[in-house]
Amino acid sequence: MIRKYKVLFIIIFIVLLMSLQFVDARVKPKKTLIGKVITIDAGHGGRDSGTSYGNLYEKDINLEISKVLKKVLKEKGATVYMIRSDDSDLSSRWDSAKKRGDLYRRILKIQENKSDLYLSIHINYHYYSSVSGAEVLYHPINPNNLVLAESIMDEFKNDLNTDREVIKTNLYLYSNTRVPGVLIECGFISNPNERYLLQKESYQKKIANSITKGVENYFKEIEQ
Repeated sequence: MIRKYKVLFIIIFIVLLMSLQFVDARVKPKKTLIGKVITIDAGHGGRDSGTSYGNLYEKDINLEISKVLKKVLKEKGATVYMIRSDDSDLSSRWDSAKKRGDLYRRILKIQENKSDLYLSIHINYHYYSSVSGAEVLYHPINPNNLVLAESIMDEFKNDLNTDREVIKTNLYLYSNTRVPGVLIECGFISNPNERYLLQKESYQKKIANSITKGVENYFKEIEQ
C-alpha cells in the first residue's frame, strides 16, 4: 500500500512539473525581436483629433492601440519608441502650417531613434457604414515598405477577418521617410461593429499581436 502511494505521488509530481513548464513557456514569449528598434507613431493628437464618431476620436483609439502594441513588441525583445505617449501633437507655435510642422517633427523623431522600422497607427472612416476591415498603406520610396505592408496584411487576413489588400500611398510623412514603415488603418470607426471592437482592450491586443507577427515575418524575409 505504501509503495502504491509512493508511485502515485511520483506520477502527480511529474504531471505538476510538466504543467509548470508548459505554463512558463506560454508566459514567456520568444524574444524574436532582440536588437530591433521600432518607432510607433500614434496618428494625430492634440488639436488634431483625426476622424471621429460622436464623442469618440481617432486620436484616442490610436494611442490606446499604440500602447498595447508597444507592450507586445517589448515582450518580444524589441526596443520601442513612441512618437507621442499622451494627447499632444508635435507642432510648434511658430509653425505657419501646423499640420506640416507636426509631420516634419514626426519624421525627425523616426530618424533620431535610428529605427529599423516605424508603424503609424490610424483608424479609418467611410461614408458608407457597411465598409469595414483593417488595411495597410505603404509608399514605394523603399522596396521594404511593400514587404512590411504585405507581412502585416497577411496576419490581418488570418486574424481579423478582412479581405482588404495593401494600398500604395503618396502622403507627406511616408514619402519623406527613408526608414521602412507603413500606415496601419486598424478598422473603420464608421462601421458599428468595428467601432465597438476598436474600443475593447481584447481586440486592441488582437490587432497588436497581428502587427507583431507581421513584423517578425518581415524581418525573417529581409534577413534571408
